[in-house]
Amino acid sequence: MAKDSGQPIAATDSQDKPLMHTMKILAVFLLTTLLSWGLSFYLTLPQSLSAGLLFICILFWATSLIPAYWPALGLLAFAMVAKLAPPEVIFSGFQSSTFWLLFSGMVFGAAISHTGLNSRATRLLRMVLGQSYRGTIIKIALFAMLLAFVIPSGIGRIVLIVPIIASLADHFGYEQGSKGRQGMLLAAAFGTFLPAFSILPANAPNMLLSGMAEALYSMPASYGGYLLLHFPILGLAKLALLIGVILWLFPDKDPVEKSDEASTKQPYSEAERRLFIVLGGCLALWFTDAWHHISAGWVGLMAALVCLWPSSGLTSKNCLDKDIQYTTLFFAAGIIGLSAIIAYSGLGKVLVDSMTAVIPFVEDSSLTNLTLLTLLSTCVAVVTNLAGVPAVMTPMAEHLADITGLSTYTVIMSQVLAFSNVLLPYQAPPLITAIALGRLSISAVSKVCLLMFVLTSLILLPLDFIWWKTLAMY
Repeated sequence: MAKDSGQPIAATDSQDKPLMHTMKILAVFLLTTLLSWGLSFYLTLPQSLSAGLLFICILFWATSLIPAYWPALGLLAFAMVAKLAPPEVIFSGFQSSTFWLLFSGMVFGAAISHTGLNSRATRLLRMVLGQSYRGTIIKIALFAMLLAFVIPSGIGRIVLIVPIIASLADHFGYEQGSKGRQGMLLAAAFGTFLPAFSILPANAPNMLLSGMAEALYSMPASYGGYLLLHFPILGLAKLALLIGVILWLFPDKDPVEKSDEASTKQPYSEAERRLFIVLGGCLALWFTDAWHHISAGWVGLMAALVCLWPSSGLTSKNCLDKDIQYTTLFFAAGIIGLSAIIAYSGLGKVLVDSMTAVIPFVEDSSLTNLTLLTLLSTCVAVVTNLAGVPAVMTPMAEHLADITGLSTYTVIMSQVLAFSNVLLPYQAPPLITAIALGRLSISAVSKVCLLMFVLTSLILLPLDFIWWKTLAMY
């Protein structure tokens, strides 16, 4: 009897799972509808609908209730039907240099794997990484951070390092989905991305902030001054914190060496030499973009076309069919398009205006005002993306300086404290690139983002305020 009575219960449980999943999805749609309806009393219709789009996309991307590409494509379709912006704004993601840099990064990863260049790079890295898992994570993170000093593009660094570290994880015996493999790839991706916000030319938001500050206020950024202000805490201290977070979230056994002595004696193939030339030329053009002014995305696309040339031997014949993850490309295009829609609707400016009207800035309390400014910029980063912070906040710097009593320079630099603190992966195209190239789960990357966000807010920001005080920034 007991056995018979247990079978219907199991069947009921299996039937309840898809039902509960459907109910969660419907709840998200209902909450979004109520939010947009409520906001429509205070905002224009396009702004309230744009806010609803942002809300539903963040919920779906954060919870993984449905595949990440579905909200991305859905928002494009809805925005077109609702006429929230012109088509060139809605589909701006497909015209973006970032989108094509991501595409070229996937092609480079496929070429590096196809030619065997990843195995050679793996052997070189293996000589310095040692035999312990902890030492491997530490050295990968340090190496990744050092790349930020020589390669100016965040996505460019991800494109180069992630396929190599993936190959190294294979060599060390960490299978797909294992904690060790995820830890190595996350150390590479976050190690070359997060500390780079403290290095002036190393990430897009840094350069956008610098360019706008010079154009609007005649305040050209100094490389050394920017490094002194941000690198000790947002660079070194954040890297140390990141290493601790990865080792805690993704512990694993020490790597197991696979013997490949025979392969070390193999000479470089013709395909490997050609790929060296292509990647070297691509890097050279990335380094010299200040001279030729060609965007990194278009440089990457040209190099990708060389790799895809049928007779080049740098990629497989079915590379575009099998090696390119179009779901991630659609995801990236959707994120960029969503940011453009929000900017076009004026939702970001409405947020700042409304928050400055209610935020309790305190006269003669610089620390309090600096904290509130950082909170304000952080909210903008969540609503738009990381690059949206300087775009929205920098034109208001003088006004905010008058309100807070801080200098305009301090107000401008306070944005770095916000856009360097990433809440979720959708805010940062380099992290989306890492997810695609490393075949990382969005949940794993989100865990690191969320924990780093909390620890940065509780530990690093107070330390940064102390450091800024010693530099007489407020």
